[in-house]
Amino acid sequence: MSGIRFSFDPNWPATLSAPFMTNAFLAGLAIAVAAGVMGYFTIARRSTFAAHALAHIGLPGATGAALLGLPVSAGLGVFALGGALIIGALGKRASQREIATGTVLAFATGLGLFFARLSSSASQQLQSILFGSILTISTGQLIGFAVFDVILLAVLAVIYRPLLFSSLDEQVAQAKGVPIGAMNIAFMAIMAGVVTIAVPAVGTLLIFALVITPAATANIIAGSPFRAMLTSSVLCLVAIWGGLVLSAMFPAPPSFIIVTLSTLFWAVAKGVAALRAR
Repeated sequence: MSGIRFSFDPNWPATLSAPFMTNAFLAGLAIAVAAGVMGYFTIARRSTFAAHALAHIGLPGATGAALLGLPVSAGLGVFALGGALIIGALGKRASQREIATGTVLAFATGLGLFFARLSSSASQQLQSILFGSILTISTGQLIGFAVFDVILLAVLAVIYRPLLFSSLDEQVAQAKGVPIGAMNIAFMAIMAGVVTIAVPAVGTLLIFALVITPAATANIIAGSPFRAMLTSSVLCLVAIWGGLVLSAMFPAPPSFIIVTLSTLFWAVAKGVAALRAR
């Protein structure tokens, strides 16, 4: 009777020094910065469902781009941004965002599967879109990731205070004159960008583990918003880099190990917090 076997690759140091691994490590750094920072705002704004849904909303863009022979990331980004703007405009409050998100998500998922059925190339791309392939990140994608991180940090430097205020207490922020609608749209648009750069690493199905789980862990162990964002980025980076190293040592899909590490960090933090509460 055969079972699951885990083999050890003695040549794993050589694998880590390969050019594709260098690109994967750099991509992990760019993704960790973006996902860690925006993960905090996602939880504070109670928009975890919207963040998870954006990856699936980008699915028809990715499969449609493959159908037309265009870059998959470009199609994913366009549809994710379009969905983000629709959700941000229609859902000014958390309860409204849930309804708008669910409606757009259902339509986008059906459209994505329809596009995948129309072309064998789109169907072949579907698995990498759903589960990610961080080991195939190109130099061009890396440049795009770096540019996005610079733009993200620059935008957050401008809107940090009103975005944080509206995230922590929307009603009071609105009473103080904070443009809630504009903050919703800005947040969703930025999240669309984060989804676009994170999907190549872990795919649309597992993106929750990079955007939400590290931020949830950081909220348990960090006391201030800035520390939570920093901690979230570090945890995300450790999960990605650790996943890459372990996948080289024990050949396995990197996305699975990345998600496992991220979940393990959260479980440990949750357990320690529960013990301290007793």
